[in-house]
Amino acid sequence: MQTTINDCKIIRLPQEEDPRGSLTYIYENQQVPFPIRRVFYIYDVPAGKDRGAHAHRECWQFIIAASGALEVYVSDGENEKTYTLNRPYQGLLIPPGIWAQEREFSSGALCLVLASHEYSEADYIRSYSDYLDYRKTIG
Repeated sequence: MQTTINDCKIIRLPQEEDPRGSLTYIYENQQVPFPIRRVFYIYDVPAGKDRGAHAHRECWQFIIAASGALEVYVSDGENEKTYTLNRPYQGLLIPPGIWAQEREFSSGALCLVLASHEYSEADYIRSYSDYLDYRKTIG
């Protein structure tokens, strides 16, 4: 099945609040619809620099602005959309087959990523023209 940007969605996470502060939790196969096999975070991104700019063949990702704000640009080769992430209790679900690029990081932003697969360079499509060719082969 070929995914589209309509398969990307913001998911609000549980938020527990009390006088001591707030807490948000995530369980695999519950708040995110996949088993979590890898967690990484991006920080200290210089002003004007982007991250990501790739697609995955098999890996699902869930992106959270744990602190600060960032934009996530997504494309399916025909349509595009930009999401603003600026709440630590919500994240963006990105299925495989979607081009994604993180950009416009605020000062001190912390981008947390949950992934369904361990790192494998073979899963990445790093050139947008290769991505468009890939979309034609799976269509």
